[in-house]
Amino acid sequence: MKRRLCILSAFAVLVAVAFFTGAGDAQPGTVKQIVPGVWFREGDLDKLGHCNNIIIEMKDYLIVVDANFPSGARLAMEAAKKVSDKPVKYVFDTHHHGDHSYGNAVWTQAGATTLAYKGVAEEMKRYEPKRWQATEKERQDVADMHADSVEPPKQTFDKTPFILKDDTREVRFYFFGWAHTRGDGFVYLPKEKVLCSGDAAVNGPYNYTADGNIGNWPKVTAAALKLDVEHVLPGHGGPGGKELLDGQGRFMTELHSAVAAAVKQGKKLDDIVKKDGDKLVSTSIQLPDNAKNWVGEGLPDQVRDTYEEITQHKPHGDIPHP
Repeated sequence: MKRRLCILSAFAVLVAVAFFTGAGDAQPGTVKQIVPGVWFREGDLDKLGHCNNIIIEMKDYLIVVDANFPSGARLAMEAAKKVSDKPVKYVFDTHHHGDHSYGNAVWTQAGATTLAYKGVAEEMKRYEPKRWQATEKERQDVADMHADSVEPPKQTFDKTPFILKDDTREVRFYFFGWAHTRGDGFVYLPKEKVLCSGDAAVNGPYNYTADGNIGNWPKVTAAALKLDVEHVLPGHGGPGGKELLDGQGRFMTELHSAVAAAVKQGKKLDDIVKKDGDKLVSTSIQLPDNAKNWVGEGLPDQVRDTYEEITQHKPHGDIPHP
């Protein structure tokens, strides 16, 4: 799934932003107030490859969660201007993937400071500029940046929680371990009981496991579940509650268990996933109904990544790939 996010064959025309508050699930391109002073903007994943953004209002400034792709950054910037006249001071990268960080320079050029857990900058050193250069061939908004690579976060932290607070609100930034990436960051508002999870917990079949630690992933969501949370705002899909954390962890647990059982039975990778050319198109691995919300067209790739992680005895993100 995230391969499609990072490399699109054509970039769609930008869409206007519609604004809604109140009950109901968010829709792509819309903004919903979750609690007073906190807004959730759902990115148009299918057409534009955008992640979600969260806008958090402080006394004198705004915090935006995730830089997005450059085009998504500009849409999120316009959304922020419509919900508040305060400047965006910080933009937090939940992780290094392009749909969450390639818009960094858009924000810093507008005066914001990009912020991330140190693992995000380390992942950028590991994978860039190769991924940036591949993406700019497919996405006009990245090519239009005329840059050699992604701009790394201007400020990083290595001890969690890192805290920003003023007279009106406290915002905590956590790292609970390696799940989706080595740098997965969470944003938590303790008073409002709001958690922004990035792609460590998504709402739907949007998991990308190639850079992940699939076996450790449920431990990360379990750690997040220890927080007092009522609202979970994911990196992709609509907002929800603690069930998103629980379900995300359960999906990874069931995936790992099912593939481990196949390995124990002596099955080879070709026995459990089928190809059409270079593309994986199906898998014999079946997951229980309580994990179905996270099952989609990416399942064969997730099965392959899990198989490789189990048989090579290392996190999948540590396995070299072309």
